This record gives sequence, C-alpha cells and structure tokens, in this order.
Amino acid sequence: MRVATGLDRLAALDPEVVRLVRGRRVGLVVHPASVTHALVHARRVVEAAGGELRALFGPEHGLEGEAQDMIHVDGETRAKGPVVYSLYGQTEADLSPRRAWLEGLDAIIVDLQDVGARYYTFVWTAVLVLEAAAAAGVHTIVLDRPNPLGGEVVEGMPQRPGYRSFVGLRDVAVRHGLTIGEIVTRARREAGLADDALTVVPMQGYRRCMWFDETGLPWVLPSPNMPTLETATVYPGGCLVEGTLLSEGRGTTRPFEIWGAPWLEGHELAAAVSLDGAHLRPLSFEPTFQKHARTRCGGVQVHVTDRARFRSYEAYLRLIAAAVRLAPAAPRWRTEMYEYVTDRPAIDLLTGGPEYRACVDSAGALDDYLEADRRGAAAYAIERRDSLLYG
Repeated sequence: MRVATGLDRLAALDPEVVRLVRGRRVGLVVHPASVTHALVHARRVVEAAGGELRALFGPEHGLEGEAQDMIHVDGETRAKGPVVYSLYGQTEADLSPRRAWLEGLDAIIVDLQDVGARYYTFVWTAVLVLEAAAAAGVHTIVLDRPNPLGGEVVEGMPQRPGYRSFVGLRDVAVRHGLTIGEIVTRARREAGLADDALTVVPMQGYRRCMWFDETGLPWVLPSPNMPTLETATVYPGGCLVEGTLLSEGRGTTRPFEIWGAPWLEGHELAAAVSLDGAHLRPLSFEPTFQKHARTRCGGVQVHVTDRARFRSYEAYLRLIAAAVRLAPAAPRWRTEMYEYVTDRPAIDLLTGGPEYRACVDSAGALDDYLEADRRGAAAYAIERRDSLLYG
C-alpha cells in the first residue's frame, strides 16, 4: 500500500482536506519535491482543488531548487500568475515572510519534503512561516510528508543554550525522527500559538518504521545536493563536514557520501575508523566547485551496508576526529559566516555546542563525548513523545 501524503490527499479531493483550500486565497511554500505520487506539482493540485493561488514562497535553494547552499535568492514579480517571494534572502530577517506579503491571504500552505536532520533548513522555514502567519491572522496548513529516515531512531543530542540558528531554530536531536508536521506542531506549542493557527494534514498509511523507499513514493531531489535516499541516509553525519575545511563532496556526484581533503590519504583514513553498518572505500576525487575545487583530494566514500545498524552522526564525528589526528597541522574548522551566524564556528552550530570541537582540538576522550551525546539523544527521544502524530 502506498503512503498518501497530505498533498496526495488534496489531489484525491479528500473532502476533509479540500475544505481547507477551496474558495480561499492562499499562498504556497514549495520546492521541486512538492509533488504527488504521480509527480504533479502542488501548485497544480491547489488550483485544481479550488484554491485561489495568490503567492508562491521559495525556501533555501529557491522555488525551483537551482541555487546552491547558502546562496541568497531573490523573489520576482511575474506578469502572469502569482508573485514569487524568497524566504532565503540577504539577511536573517529575510527568512520570514514580511507581513505585507501575507496581506489578502486566508491561508498559507506548506508542502516541503524534509530529510530528517536538524540542520536541513526547510522545517525551520515552515516554523518561521507559521509564526509570521499567526501574527498576521493567516491560517497555516502543513501538508505532511514522510521522514525519509523513518521515525524510530534518534541521534545527536539537542542544542545547548545559545546555539540555536537556522540549522536548528528549536532544540531537537540531529536525527530527530519527526515529520515536518510533527516539528511544526511542536513549535506551535512552544511558541504558545493558538491551536487554530495551524492545521497539519496527516499522511495516510504511514508508519514510523518506514524508510522513504518503503512508502511507494517517488524520490525527487529536494535540494541540489540531495540526489538520492542514500545521500539522505548519511546526511545527519555528512553535513558535519560543512563545519570543517574538508570537502563534503559538493561538486561530485555523491555529496556527503564522498568527502576528504588535499592533505588526506584515503587508505589511511579508511584504516583509522571502523564503522558498524558501513564500509569505507578509499578514493581520490576532484570537486568541480566549492571547497578545493579543481584540486585532487584524498578521502573515502561511505558505503552503507546495513542502514538499520548504521549511525551516521556518530560515524562522521569519529571520521572527522580521525582526519584531524592524521593531519594535525592542517586547517580544521570553518570560521566564516554560516547560515547568517558570524560569532560561533559552524561546527558548533551543527553539533549544538562547543564540546565536540574542544574535544577534537585537545585530543580528548571522544568516547566520553559520544556517551554523553547518546544520553542526551535518549532523553530527547522520551521528551518528544507528545509531539508524535503517528503511533
């Protein structure tokens, strides 16, 4: 049985969902993966259901998903059709829709495919849209979608005080095991917003144990460097490489799976770490853009052999620490602005605090850090239970 997303339910003219849209003036927050199981885009579905589409809103990477990470996107005014607004502009204030953009709307519909990691920014765009819409008296509707990694495994403790950012606007685990609907529901409660500020259209046929390829839905890359489910599987750990001066494989055909640097030797790195549920294949690669573009890098490709056992976040914490041990004199941490933040290193924002960086820099006991991290993730797994919309 195929899972029916919130959008699929609207496309099927489910009366419970259609009543939220028909005859209403609506805005739509979407990206390329906002499609039905038959690959019909949400814009067409909303119009066919009788919604009066007034505005389109694009998250990071833009409405069409062509912009690379952290590239600011401009909105546009079209001669025909709804105006397009960008929710990823030049400043942090541009992450939220302006009140003027919401004027004349009865509702704003969010249909964004997440990938199950705290730092994937689409869920935080949805939260900011909810907050701005509630302040403007506009109803937010979230068409729920699967967490591609399933909803049972939790990894990486929540952020510590002072380490919220656009790669984590609420304190959640790195691999949080929630759907976008569950995260926005949780955020509504934490913000003290009225119940009727938000409606989540739940999926039908979805179970928490499901990986994306068990839902019967087509994978459409939600961002330029998320081409496959395999990419999403390693991403909770692989994105940590963004906080370093290593290449995370952007500019290759397997970002986040392939990574390394000009000063590393792949065979040494592969021999330095043993992973449960994955094999490290030594390689060399030459990124076509971003870090170390057109430069030979040594590194590894992470081949997941048992995704039920593989723990991406811990795996990459160990791998980055090993890369530092193998090249102690090499540059380590990204220090330039990261997702609008300039006063804290990117690796601290990603791990939720300064402890991991300090541990690696001091050659401290990584196992002690990882044990504390597991305890924090386990506590979160209990605390999140009242946010679950699915059994």
